Amino acid sequence: MIPILRSLSKSTPFSFSKLTLMDSSSSSGSKKLVALAQQLRLYKATPTMGDLVEQILEENVGKVVSQVGFAESATPIAQQDPQRIRAHKTQKAAVLICLFEGDDGDLRVILTKRSSNLSTHSGEVALPGGKAEEGDKDDGDTATREAKEEIGLDPSLVNVVTSLEPFLSKHLLRVVPVIGILNEKKAFKPAPNPDEVEAVFDAPLEMFIKGENRRTEEHEWMGHKYLIHHFDYEMENKKYLIWGLTAGILIRAASVVYEQPPAFLEQNPIFKVSRDTDKDIKIP
Repeated sequence: MIPILRSLSKSTPFSFSKLTLMDSSSSSGSKKLVALAQQLRLYKATPTMGDLVEQILEENVGKVVSQVGFAESATPIAQQDPQRIRAHKTQKAAVLICLFEGDDGDLRVILTKRSSNLSTHSGEVALPGGKAEEGDKDDGDTATREAKEEIGLDPSLVNVVTSLEPFLSKHLLRVVPVIGILNEKKAFKPAPNPDEVEAVFDAPLEMFIKGENRRTEEHEWMGHKYLIHHFDYEMENKKYLIWGLTAGILIRAASVVYEQPPAFLEQNPIFKVSRDTDKDIKIP
């Protein structure tokens, strides 16, 4: 019998590798994935400014965003035009962090390479997902619907277990990472939409809290320095670069799943924008 995993705790790190010692046969997926689902359902995302948006508007407070996306809870706020925030607050998206057990017992995540014909972020690595639509019931519905449209992943195969703190993109798009578990990997037959996706592949989740195959770029804005992380990954003789918003989300996801911080400095941005700053400024 599998004990329910302890809730997230800094003092007691969770090791997915320990679960590989268990029997992997189960009608609803391996026991390690069942235990992982139990663990993640206990996770409660840190309250963010987005959860208090009405109060923020009343206080005339705005958000500052990075070019590549950082956790919303880690992004400072400053006095700004509340009408701008009101106009953007409905711009919401969700991405699916779909986890499954690899042949070697490791935990892996499904990724895509965007089509080279797209007008924005063409050829970049991304998580399946997109903007919320009126008929979506919640973030999980948005993420799984988009995954089906982009790569042919049947939502019925995905066990949505939790959502992480929202991230903010440079366009003030609020992106909610949704973690789902794919118990039967063989049941998923990738069918990428050629208009959106060039390739579907997977990578080990643990890679995103290790220092291997990683490099950084230091940027500075308004006197404050921050790091952009790049992960180089190769699979089946194909090379992929995972960076920016996608890398930031996966670093956070891996930290939550393995209950430990990354083995490197994240260095998120620390900056503020004053009321009289050009509201159309682009962060470098």
